Amino acid sequence: MKTIIEPFRIKSVEPIQFTTREQREKALDVAGRNVFLLHADDVIIDLLTDSGTGAMSAAQWGAIMQGDESYAGSRSYYRFESVVRDLTGYKHIIPTHQGRAAERILFHNILKPGDIVLNNTHFDTTRANIEVEGAEARDLVVAEGRIPSAVLPFKGNVDLVALEKALREDGDRIRLVMVTITNNSGGGQPVSIENLRGVRALCDRYKRPFFLDACRFAENAYLVKMREPGQEHRTPKEIAQEIFRLADGCTMSAKKDGLANIGGFLAMNDDRWAESCRNLLILTEGFPTYGGLAGYDLEAIAQGLVEVVEEPYLRYRIQSIKYLAEKLDAAGIPTVKPSGGHAVYIDARAMLLHIAPLEYPGIALVNALYVEAGIRCVEIGTVMFGLHADGTETPAPMDLVRLAVPRRLYTQSHIDYVAEAAIEVAKRKDSLTGLRITEAPSALRHFTARFAPVGVRETVGAATR
Repeated sequence: MKTIIEPFRIKSVEPIQFTTREQREKALDVAGRNVFLLHADDVIIDLLTDSGTGAMSAAQWGAIMQGDESYAGSRSYYRFESVVRDLTGYKHIIPTHQGRAAERILFHNILKPGDIVLNNTHFDTTRANIEVEGAEARDLVVAEGRIPSAVLPFKGNVDLVALEKALREDGDRIRLVMVTITNNSGGGQPVSIENLRGVRALCDRYKRPFFLDACRFAENAYLVKMREPGQEHRTPKEIAQEIFRLADGCTMSAKKDGLANIGGFLAMNDDRWAESCRNLLILTEGFPTYGGLAGYDLEAIAQGLVEVVEEPYLRYRIQSIKYLAEKLDAAGIPTVKPSGGHAVYIDARAMLLHIAPLEYPGIALVNALYVEAGIRCVEIGTVMFGLHADGTETPAPMDLVRLAVPRRLYTQSHIDYVAEAAIEVAKRKDSLTGLRITEAPSALRHFTARFAPVGVRETVGAATR
């Protein structure tokens, strides 16, 4: 059949609270025009992130009831460990409460000031956890990965020429090579098996460790199956297993392709690194057989990792993203092409040519979508990546707006509603104005910054700013 239906039935529902435009305008004003600071009850369709926001299966909820909450050595941990080891092949499996905890533990243990971590594109918390150690997070994605309109199957690939140049010239300063699958900051674009084999070969030649940021490994595996010659007859799980075995370890947020609401893990083969990481885990997260998670969380993740590589689910998942992308493309809204695995990315810089990058076209579009229809999404651009460690600000390589679709949560009519709203905003795009930051922290500013329209001064009590 041409229609790819959801490979599940709905057994439980949650009501949506509808709001008026006037209510949304007021809520956005109170939030300082930063949708992260909205109350979730004021959001109709929440596409802020696909992290921890999906719907769990009946089998996951059943597994939760089997959770063993023993402090040490719980059977839930051993089930979790068994599933992760079968998938990844790694010797050491260290649970954490989410992906950024795995990043912090790894980087705090292996990095020192002046070190370099290479990646196709670091995401926000990965970059921040590297930079807080005084190290450099350097992006080496292929050139096409920075061109939203370019139509190529694997725009998340590492530039192997640039990687070899860095490995040769920076030598021992290169502490780690990472690859993010799929490449979230670059539009959810996948990485090919061929490219990962090339990264492995260079890391072997220059004797550097190679890790994956594996949050969306299953979506990457399915896109490999669909797009890479010679991979079409393999199962997504077989492809994922090869991907993991090409690397020496990984960080993982189970809130994405773990299909769970919380959790993650750090996995590796190096005995010395693992011992050091477990010691820090005990200090900051918990005992190594629970790592800051309840036993029932470990059960939910284990079951989710079994379900996520099932082909009917992945076919539906990728097709649902493509469906939204095709609707926006048909309306002339510029997006990152081709669509990836977890989100549609609107090219806000191309859509809002009259708004300069340092006046944050991505934030302007995010705000307009919320006011229009109560849709919350996120800027992946100059606010997120334009501020440098020395305090200077430059435009990010791209100004994107990510519509991240939670897993198994919304139906086709919800997605039609999102497309309709985006098309309505596009019709009045020339009326949108840029913004300026009125207050922000020095790191990860996109989470809590507050904004005002360019040229408008805010009144606070008797004073203005």
